[in-house]
Amino acid sequence: MENQEKLEPILATVHTLLRSEGADDAAAIVREYPAQAELTGHDNWNGGTDIWEIQFKIPAPEFARLGVRRSQIEEQITARLRIILEHETQNWYSATLVPAKEFRADWRSDKSELSKSVRQNILDGLRLDNVNWYGQLDDIEFLGRLYDLQKLPSTDNRYKDAAGDIYQHRFNNNDWENDWVYKDSRFQLVDGSAEQFLRFLCETVHPVVRPIRDEALKLVLHYNDQLRVSGWELFEEELIAGRPRFAFRPLYNNSARAVLRAKTVAEALNAGWMAKEIERLENAVERDPALAIGTAKELVETCCKSILTKREIPFTKTDDLGDLTKKVAKALQLVPEGISETAKGAENIKMILRNLTQLTSNLAQLRGLYGTGHGRDGQHRGLQPRHARLAVASAVAFIDFVSETYRYRESMSGGEASK
Repeated sequence: MENQEKLEPILATVHTLLRSEGADDAAAIVREYPAQAELTGHDNWNGGTDIWEIQFKIPAPEFARLGVRRSQIEEQITARLRIILEHETQNWYSATLVPAKEFRADWRSDKSELSKSVRQNILDGLRLDNVNWYGQLDDIEFLGRLYDLQKLPSTDNRYKDAAGDIYQHRFNNNDWENDWVYKDSRFQLVDGSAEQFLRFLCETVHPVVRPIRDEALKLVLHYNDQLRVSGWELFEEELIAGRPRFAFRPLYNNSARAVLRAKTVAEALNAGWMAKEIERLENAVERDPALAIGTAKELVETCCKSILTKREIPFTKTDDLGDLTKKVAKALQLVPEGISETAKGAENIKMILRNLTQLTSNLAQLRGLYGTGHGRDGQHRGLQPRHARLAVASAVAFIDFVSETYRYRESMSGGEASK
């Protein structure tokens, strides 16, 4: 396959086959991302066979998001390549997903780790609520805690440093607006490093700057709602005179491990129809908690239906989550029966399973009761990512347990399989 022109009709046919057979994710990879053929080896057996690798270059974030599904997608594309080419050539073809190389001039800095839009939203929120960023201090006292104002230049040629012109324009003339610092290039709040901006936010809620605890916490909620999108959060690091002092840290996706486990369960069950729920979970936990909570419930339902289908146990459209879990529990004999010594433990297991499924069901119902925004008073009225993480963790705990039990039962032979 010497050139791209020969590759394109093959890829088009692969795409058609994948779409026709329901492998939509693999079909989307073939259609959306550039591919090139690389000659990776040669085998002299049987007259000579060239070994080709069709490499699909995936943007790094998407490549990472696919996770363990990459190998499944590669296998699906490879199988169709071989169907198309096996009658035309002795050569061997396989598909590989690779991360596309990317380069940003500022990749070694952390400027790109906190977007300009997120920073602007935070500052706009302070403007809208008329929040004095300097709190109980004045401008110079506040900024002096973060910057050496004597080493920063003056924007007024009558003064030698930032301290001088700030004093002149904020105290003597008072001709600068309260939000002047947001736009001042010396402090680079919008265009500087993420660390610089986050340090500024932490200082606005420092106990010395804002000693009233509720006021500080209200601001932290506002900050975190915006920062979460870019993977950061403010957290309470310590107490000073009974008041929280906040620091910042990367917000590692606490649901990532649970979502990865869910993918493993889906693959173990060979339940491709769970993939859509898992993808929605992965994308929604931080950005759309209500959607993630509802999807967690759907994931439990889908897992139950998958196991019941494999066991050839009928269920109907009217069966709710409780009905499905009861059927799965009975089919897999999740609770030991006939052993009187374990009666108490059996009841505990039943309660745990019941609580796990009920938890996701109850959380899903919250979507209809609460919005996802803020009131003008700044009090959060929507579901938050911590609620979503609770639902996701509960759902994954359940599907992990029942799927492992299912595999155990299936591995047993003969009469033992029903014990």
